[in-house]
Amino acid sequence: MTHEWIDPTRNTLRPLARHLMVGALLSASLGLAGAAQAMELRFGHGGTEDTAYHLGAERFKELLAEKSDGNIDVTILGNSVLGHETEMFEQQMAGALDISIINPGLITDFSPSANVFSIPFLYRDEDHWQTVLDGEVGRTIADQITAETDVRVLAFYGGGKRQIVSSQPLESLDDLAGLQIRTNPTRPLITAWEALGADPTVMEWSEIYTGLQLGAIDGLLNEAEWIHRMRFHEVAPHIGLSEHDITVRLLTLSQATWDRMDDTQREQVMAAAAESADYAREVQLEQDAEALDLLVEEGATLHDMDRQTMMEMVAGPLESVIAEMGLTELHQMIVNAE
Repeated sequence: MTHEWIDPTRNTLRPLARHLMVGALLSASLGLAGAAQAMELRFGHGGTEDTAYHLGAERFKELLAEKSDGNIDVTILGNSVLGHETEMFEQQMAGALDISIINPGLITDFSPSANVFSIPFLYRDEDHWQTVLDGEVGRTIADQITAETDVRVLAFYGGGKRQIVSSQPLESLDDLAGLQIRTNPTRPLITAWEALGADPTVMEWSEIYTGLQLGAIDGLLNEAEWIHRMRFHEVAPHIGLSEHDITVRLLTLSQATWDRMDDTQREQVMAAAAESADYAREVQLEQDAEALDLLVEEGATLHDMDRQTMMEMVAGPLESVIAEMGLTELHQMIVNAE
């Protein structure tokens, strides 16, 4: 007679094995879920390590790590290693780059609304500028740029006060007559400086110093930090304190990146963006003031400009251009912001 051997553990081990297997699968699935929550963001910008661009990016990285308990990490790629700002913005549009800091004047081909930041004498003072960027007006403009480009504007960096840099003394507004000033090729800027009697001239950024040396241009419009960095005051030592603009820079996020975030991650990113923007703007304003002091120490002469009269001279011509560009509503929102 054949006897069947019966494993005495058969009825206990198989259920146990099943439990162990289920437990292993559950642990694996939880591990995968945890891995899915972790996110790596690439942050490109054009500044060197001592600029407000980079310091703001580092602050964003720190804040986001804190708010996400380390689940969102940021790799900062500065000094234009990913290309010019326009190229980085195009990478964001294609979903190939997560975050960057963008000069709005460089993306007007993609976003007509971004042109509003090229209008000179837009802000009454520094407090007005802060109010615009942090309030409903700033959010409205950010949302319009987002809708036009499919790249989200998270917050606003910036803070350089733009002045007139000249090889000639600027004792009065009459000295602007015929002055060849290098400007960006935007209609509001060209219109305004023509109204002030100057001769706006387009020139490549890399050619400015030599252009001043050779007399091809008499001056340019720039903020103190970059006047000092580029040593423009060596060949154009007169600085007219027009403060006709305070720079705005867009902290932007690819829509493709936004789409793959959950609601919690989006809240964390937005909060880190807002706090880092406050920090970056403060840094930029401090660097701007320090640079102006350095320029004086190194021989530059500061000239007070009649800003109120300048604003009155450009108001009429600018109004027409602003209307033609479809920016009247946004412009009025900024002007009326309290």
